[in-house]
Parts: sequence; C-alpha cells; structure tokens
Amino acid sequence: MSTPRALAWAGADPYADALRTGRGPLFLRRSDGWLLPLEVERWCARADPVDRAVLDRCEGAVLDVGCGPGRLVAELAVRGRTVLGIDVSEAAVEHTVRLGGQALRRSVFEPLPGEGRWDTVLLMDGNIGIGGDPGVLLDRVARLLSAGGLLIAETAAVDVDERSEVQVVAGTGAGTDGGAFPWARLGTPALLRYAGRADWRTVGQWTSGARRFVALRSLPRARLRTAGSSAEPPNNTALISSQRARKPSGDRPVADW
Repeated sequence: MSTPRALAWAGADPYADALRTGRGPLFLRRSDGWLLPLEVERWCARADPVDRAVLDRCEGAVLDVGCGPGRLVAELAVRGRTVLGIDVSEAAVEHTVRLGGQALRRSVFEPLPGEGRWDTVLLMDGNIGIGGDPGVLLDRVARLLSAGGLLIAETAAVDVDERSEVQVVAGTGAGTDGGAFPWARLGTPALLRYAGRADWRTVGQWTSGARRFVALRSLPRARLRTAGSSAEPPNNTALISSQRARKPSGDRPVADW
C-alpha cells in the first residue's frame, strides 16, 4: 500500500488543478526555498519529436512509471504497443485514460501487474528522482523488468546528485495542501554510478535538444540480488518529476535541471 508520504504528492491540489487546466506555473519547492519548475504545458500536450524518438527505442511491453497526464502512454497505444502507465495522482490517471491510454493509480513500490515481465520501463521527465533514493528505485525497476529488460531514464541537464524534501506549489509564493516528500535529482554521470553499483549495463546515452537520456539493460545478477526485498521500501514514494528549469520573475533561486 502507499505510504502517507506518497499521498503528499497525490493529494497536492495545485498539481491536480494544473493537469486539469493544462497550464502552470507549478513548482517543486525545496526546503531551502529553491524552485524546480514543472513543465505542465509540455506534459499535457501530445508527445513531441524528442519523446517520439525515445519511444522508438522501446522494446516489447512498456511500463511508464510516473506517467503524468499520459502523453507517452497515449502515443505508444496509438502505435499498437502494449503499454501501462502508473501514477499516484488521480488527475494524472484520469487524463491518461481520456487520451486513450491505460493507467492505474499506483505507486511503483506497490505490487504491480506483470512484475518481472515488462520489456521496457520508462522513467521520463526526471522520474529517476522518484522516492528520493535512486539505488532503491533502480532495484525496484530491475524486479519489474524481464531478464535483460530495458530502462530508459531522463536525467538532469547538469551534473548533479541531489536528494531533498520538496512540496508542490503553484507559483513562486503559493502554498500547498500536500506535505513534503523525498525527491532526487540526477545528472547522467550520477545515474551511471548508481547503475554500475546495481549490476546494470549501459547501452546508450544521448542528448536531444536540452534533454538528456540514458538507456540501461538489467543483468540477471541485479534481479537475483533484489528478489527477496520488499515491494515498498519505507519512506519512499512514487512521484512525478520536474524537468529542465527556468528562472521565474523575482529573486527566488531556481535549480538548474
């Protein structure tokens, strides 16, 4: 089952409102006051050329973790692919279904359909930060994938390895009804370090526009090593990420993605 910290994101009204309207501004606010902008307009639009090029790399059945409003799930469904999105936000799941995709309101750390049989897992839009512990998340993804399965993750545009507590806020000074939850921000070098410790094989890394991606393939040792661990680690939640940052008006600092 979801932890109370999972509900911090799921119950954040500014996020649900933004998805329903398709507009921001929306941010993750760190405890030190820095703002991480969320690209609501892009997420609520159809898959763009960069997205579609990533989806061209997907293999077999695809699980989109933190699917948000479902642009990637919908695009894969149009292509006739077997695809499922999961998200802790009810508004995100509803939006995905309206686009014609299949989605469940579920944390990645909860039991999921097809565990150990997914051919590709997507962690797009910075979702490698889900739960605030990249090592734990990589272990969980290894158990979701079939042997030799593919993980495609979008990383930060800068070299960073950061963990923090964040809240969802609408605008630079607005509050939130949801509580704080753990989040991580990783650049490509950091993700490759975590992957190397967890017996993943790097099969690709690339930049498209201002966005960066890594493709990893699970190894049998990774699956065996994590087979006995719990489906849900304590205090880690499945959340949707922010992406590349821009600085809003005013003097409030904003992190670079």
